[in-house]
Amino acid sequence: MKTQSFKRIIIKVGSHTLSEKDALSLDRIKNLVYFLADLMQYFEVILVSSGATSAGYTKFHLDRKELVNKQVLAAIGQPFLMQTYNDFLAKFDKIAAQILLTASDFDSRKASKNAKNVVDTMLKCGILPIINENDTTATFEFFFGDNDSLSAYATHYFNADLLVILSDIDGLYDKNPHEFKDAKLVSRLGYIDKKWLEQSSKTGSEHGTGGIVTKLKAASFVLERNKAMFLASGFDLSVVRAFLLENKQIGGTFFIKDE
Repeated sequence: MKTQSFKRIIIKVGSHTLSEKDALSLDRIKNLVYFLADLMQYFEVILVSSGATSAGYTKFHLDRKELVNKQVLAAIGQPFLMQTYNDFLAKFDKIAAQILLTASDFDSRKASKNAKNVVDTMLKCGILPIINENDTTATFEFFFGDNDSLSAYATHYFNADLLVILSDIDGLYDKNPHEFKDAKLVSRLGYIDKKWLEQSSKTGSEHGTGGIVTKLKAASFVLERNKAMFLASGFDLSVVRAFLLENKQIGGTFFIKDE
């Protein structure tokens, strides 16, 4: 049984977690949905999900290096991705609803308020809101480019208490674990050094657009607004399950300001 004090949480899952080679990983999506269904018994849950481009590529092959092609693939893949989520949610008599946003929606007080009203109503009805960036209509000036940033903004504007980022990165280390065998996981952190945000960002997959730097930027954004963030693996959900449902931290990094 969960013992955390959080009420509304946002779960963000990346493309690398949801996809495998040139297809969606149905096993991982199924495991994620089963986990979300458990969370919805105790929390108000919002999902920020990447994966539309990867889903689109399973239906139609276009060169993902071209921006317009990625936009086309996202348009093809978004409904397919939503259907996949809803197929698994149906086992729990639950449904998901799609919300596509751009950075400009958060720059508009009217648009962000309207979006929050919609999200609030969905949660009251027991519906799972699934947010993604509207790649088809986003312009360069108002383009997040990665869902780590989108999820951080959603945490603030939709009044969530906690952002959980599930990724191929299982936490923040004191040095690069791919280069140093003695790298140690940082279990808890209350600040983000600005110089960390100036590093180059490398993603774990051709489908991904994030990396550790985008996650640190997300953590910095939420910490500055007195929110918390938890970074853990999206491949092994036992860590995040223990954190949210058992109040035990057995891995991952918890970003929260020290009281």
